[in-house]
Amino acid sequence: METNILIVGTGGIGGYFGGRLQEAGATVSTVSNSDFETVKQYGYDIKSIYGDFTFKPVEVVKKANDFSKKADYLIVALKVLPEIDTISLIKDAVSTETTIILIQNGINIEKHIYQQFPNNEIISAIAYIGVRKTDPGKIIHQDNGKLIIGKYPYGKSCIARKFADLFENTHIPCKVVENIQYYRWLKLVWNIPYNSVSVLGNHADTKSIMDNEYSLNLIKKLMQEVANCAEKDGYKLDDNVIQENLDFTSTLSPYKTSMLIDFENNRKMEIDAILGNTIELADKLNVNIPHIKTIYALLKLVNRNKVKLASDFSAK
Repeated sequence: METNILIVGTGGIGGYFGGRLQEAGATVSTVSNSDFETVKQYGYDIKSIYGDFTFKPVEVVKKANDFSKKADYLIVALKVLPEIDTISLIKDAVSTETTIILIQNGINIEKHIYQQFPNNEIISAIAYIGVRKTDPGKIIHQDNGKLIIGKYPYGKSCIARKFADLFENTHIPCKVVENIQYYRWLKLVWNIPYNSVSVLGNHADTKSIMDNEYSLNLIKKLMQEVANCAEKDGYKLDDNVIQENLDFTSTLSPYKTSMLIDFENNRKMEIDAILGNTIELADKLNVNIPHIKTIYALLKLVNRNKVKLASDFSAK
């Protein structure tokens, strides 16, 4: 039986996972804008650590309502930015049988989708992967590729299990969990410190951050604040979660975070999804997170000035 998948947001993550799903036998289509003509004609050229391949979507459309099929799964791989109205971008392709899968960063990013589509199953997905789109239709996959997924807000899901099974014969381990929010907090333990410090630390890669005693100390404080906030929210992380993240990062080759890559390419960063939502939850829970609030304020300033600078140059 044909499984129809529509991907909205075909940057590095959407393009790579879409390609792997098509390799596994699914019928995959994409909503593409900036690289529409390139992708329609040639597809995606993907350079991967697991072997290079080409992903040619069955349909390439500019808007979701141009999709001619009925989506069994609609994957949202858009960046979580205040100016992106995800609901308006996907609503015309959501039928009563469509499962919506959010492969996105941050915490508390599912709520508005859940409220808008109360009769559709929402699957929250966390990607552990080093992948980026370098040019129209060009994707480089450098590291990992694991997915953790779960029904939102929580619980067991046969639909999630069925989706995970699609990856069975690919290079992508896909784990189904009952409480996806625990894993979102777990990822924030890494995402908040390293993404933030990489930008504020003058283009610092992970090795530079780990080799400096002052930045390393800041990383630890930020991690502890995330863990404190998670615990107050009802998700007690393992006592050794900080050391495990430090040990893992110390084994990486010098690595640029996704936020740093966005910063260097004059793109807006997911500051609110990753830090702003954390601060909002912390305030509601009465958790003191002074270091996170400080770097949030600095990143908001950097983000505004960086995007303004890019706009000024593009106008000349």
